[in-house]
Amino acid sequence: MLLVIRGNSASGKTAAAREARRRAGRGTALIEQDHWRRVVLREHGGLGDDAVAPGFIDVSVRHLLRAGYHVIVEGILHTGGYGPMLRQLITDHPGPSHVFYLDVSFEETVRRHHGRAEPIPVTADDMAGWYKALDVLGVDGEMVLDEDSTLEQTVAAILDVSGLAIAASLTPCPARCPRCAAKQAAGGGVLAVLGVERSGELGGAGGPVC
Repeated sequence: MLLVIRGNSASGKTAAAREARRRAGRGTALIEQDHWRRVVLREHGGLGDDAVAPGFIDVSVRHLLRAGYHVIVEGILHTGGYGPMLRQLITDHPGPSHVFYLDVSFEETVRRHHGRAEPIPVTADDMAGWYKALDVLGVDGEMVLDEDSTLEQTVAAILDVSGLAIAASLTPCPARCPRCAAKQAAGGGVLAVLGVERSGELGGAGGPVC
């Protein structure tokens, strides 16, 4: 399963993608555009055809999908630089694909930016330069979520529409992982094996246990 979650800076896409992946548990990979481009590659934006990040993300997603992962791709992912790659990924993927766009006004993104729990060195002027209104991919089934959607509502929509919350994990870990098998045999149960908190609901805080 392939999920693409896009939106402007401070639209809430990263928080939603991380929470969706956490609730899904093991067998779901998260590719964050900012980490791939800024941390792994240390590449500036705006390089046009010289940019390495789109192709790097493309081959990474394809490898993970072939390995059996459900993959969430998250980022601003402007259509100008990433649209052709993403549309081709969706076309080529034989399994289900789901695209979500978080449509948040510029003023609201600035307000959210200033309220970040972990501030980042970005100014409102920087954000204005990146902002593109309703920069949707234009693919069939693309779901647009407006700024009135809370984080919980956004995550719930992503999980419910895609079916990720109930999708089977097909990757070696946990499907064929000795440590996961030992945890399950010891009474940890399926949720513990998947790396999901078992304190009442899938949304509880917690991390991987094997």
